[in-house]
Amino acid sequence: MKKLMLVAALSSTLLSGCIVAVSDGEVEHGWASKYNSNWEQKQRENREKIADFKMGTDYATVKEALSTPDFSELVAKDGDNYQVLYYATNSKHSDGKITKDECTALVFKNNQLIGFGDSALKQVL
Repeated sequence: MKKLMLVAALSSTLLSGCIVAVSDGEVEHGWASKYNSNWEQKQRENREKIADFKMGTDYATVKEALSTPDFSELVAKDGDNYQVLYYATNSKHSDGKITKDECTALVFKNNQLIGFGDSALKQVL
């Protein structure tokens, strides 16, 4: 009996530093929730701003409204310059990384917006 008590006493001190965290994959409280709401809000704002742009909006106006893009590309084709800015609008993975498939492409021809989204991007590729 003394050996059992001794083992129990020693085991409790060895296990006292262990922490077990259980999650169903969704975080609703604490710092992660605050962080998630920030990127979700930013993506919602990006969608709202993009939806309001008109054809022919100049590059500088878009950059001022949306700030730095998550990705950008520039190419010359048939004597015209095409620039594509990608802004995060639809997160598919909550891994903290943004990929192009989570972004909306804004396509500019000679510094004028000619469209956004996949259909606009396919026109210049």
